[in-house]
Amino acid sequence: MGDADHKHDADASKTGAETLAWHENDMPFSNAFQDHFYSKADGRAECNHVFIAANRLTERWQAGGNFAIGELGFGTGLNFCETLRQWKRLRPAAARLCFTSFERYPLKSAAIDRALSHWPELAEERRALVSRWPDEPSDRIEIDFDPQTRLVVHCSDALASLTASAERFDAWYLDGFAPSRNPDMWSAALMQTVFGHTTPGGTFGTYTAAGFVRRNLQAAGFSVTRARGFANKREMLCGRRPDAP
Repeated sequence: MGDADHKHDADASKTGAETLAWHENDMPFSNAFQDHFYSKADGRAECNHVFIAANRLTERWQAGGNFAIGELGFGTGLNFCETLRQWKRLRPAAARLCFTSFERYPLKSAAIDRALSHWPELAEERRALVSRWPDEPSDRIEIDFDPQTRLVVHCSDALASLTASAERFDAWYLDGFAPSRNPDMWSAALMQTVFGHTTPGGTFGTYTAAGFVRRNLQAAGFSVTRARGFANKREMLCGRRPDAP
């Protein structure tokens, strides 16, 4: 996520309860939360550093079987598309990935298409996502991309949706808007619920190193580590739920 320091243009469209604007270099920006949807340096590279590498996914996928990723904040679908790109390249024959995201204000397919067009490396994944994305997203979106890959997006309050879910996740992408702009996405209650829906030994990565986020994650039960941040961010957080006794 980037800081809101660019003047947006007049090309804005209403998406759910928030206003989407486009900054220079076609960067999507939330007027409601006053934050960019991904790093101005390179959102795809940020995904690799903060989520895929911090969760050791390329290594863990080699074990095969079922793997579940949970994400707070689907946004433009960038994290999903980059994960899908790598998953298709690395997955064992019998492995299966379920990527579940919680996004209260889903974007329209045209906005997703525009935002992801910045990365030609994701053209195949972008087209696959946009072609399947519903014109009017409901409370729950389910898309099977192939027999080994499913996407689920809960389009409602993250805490309520996750609390009601029976799912458990092997890795988390904590990618809500900046904690100073969207504190509910980083609350103690939500971090405790994330912990409760994490498998023993499950992990998380997040671009932020905000003190209250770190404390909420630790209070929930995660072991938390400060790591080198992406681009101009000095630090980020990653961590793990301890193994069951």
